[in-house]
Amino acid sequence: MLYDAGMRSDVEVRLGPGDRERLEAILADRNSAQKHVWRAEIVLLSADGVGTNEVMRRTGKSKPCVWRWQRRFMEAGVDGLLRDKTRKPGRAPGPGPVAARLIERTLGAPLGETTHWTSRAMAKVAGLAISTVQKIWRAHGLAPHRLRTFKLSRDPQFASKIRDVVGLYVDPPAHAVVLSVDEKSQIQALDRTQPSLPMKKGRAGTMTHDYIRNGTTTLFAAMNVLDGTVIGQCMQRHRHQEFIRFLNRLERDIPAGKLVHVVLDNYGSHKHPKVRAWLSRHPRWTFHFTPTSASWLNAVEGFFARLSNRRLRRGVFHSLVDLQAAINRYLAEHNQSPKPFVWTADPDAIIAAASRGYQVLDSIH
Repeated sequence: MLYDAGMRSDVEVRLGPGDRERLEAILADRNSAQKHVWRAEIVLLSADGVGTNEVMRRTGKSKPCVWRWQRRFMEAGVDGLLRDKTRKPGRAPGPGPVAARLIERTLGAPLGETTHWTSRAMAKVAGLAISTVQKIWRAHGLAPHRLRTFKLSRDPQFASKIRDVVGLYVDPPAHAVVLSVDEKSQIQALDRTQPSLPMKKGRAGTMTHDYIRNGTTTLFAAMNVLDGTVIGQCMQRHRHQEFIRFLNRLERDIPAGKLVHVVLDNYGSHKHPKVRAWLSRHPRWTFHFTPTSASWLNAVEGFFARLSNRRLRRGVFHSLVDLQAAINRYLAEHNQSPKPFVWTADPDAIIAAASRGYQVLDSIH
């Protein structure tokens, strides 16, 4: 039993028979939880006459923490150090009728000329605390501040096109190349008006909100679905002439004797009469169009998203040449370790979901 100037006068730390051996075993066991280790260390140091301030220094714990575990040991012994006290269950976010009324009001139209509820506005109307409103919303999965965008395809051949394109991804024809082709147009070469500051501890990286635009470029890209490589070419404009130039490059790069199946969207330049004439002169090529308003079906869109997020959005480009060089370097880096595109969604589930969407929209109108 030991006291010191920093130890509470109502706490007396005494080790019973076998307590020291058990505590030292906890310290020696590499598999002991860290919280058990420092609790045992507090008790051993206190029993050895070490002052509270020194215990705090050695264990890195606060004075109330040291006192708490000294008292816990004297009340429950070593076993008390190895378990946490149970806490009372949290209170329900609100009585049932109150929550029901709030949910009903949340699902209705907001007051005045606003488009959606906020927790502050709802708390004012319902006469509840903001935290109570937030708890009820969280418990019932309601998030009025969030909005998801969508667009249902009205293509009359939606189902057949979905199955056609997904069939190419899942079971590509033998001795054929399957390409996902699209263009990322109007990529801006943006330079910032002031130098950006790097990220450091406690502060995010910075970038000026205004910029200097040094021109735009269009990236034509073709992803090989089988191995994930991407062939890309930057061009000044986005017309059928540039699209035919890109097709000619692909024709040169793809080995002779291979059939070529191309997945692409319904952009006007893809269906231009001169493009159709080019197709008739190259019989090994077959175009497979995605349904209208369904560009998400095109595999190369994922590559465009990664390019935007990882290279373009935070990039600083002093000229159009800088931008095009950065895109080309990103393409080369991507092709060093490509990954095959793997389609996992069930086309029947997609078609069924679209059908449900049509029914909901029709019922609203």
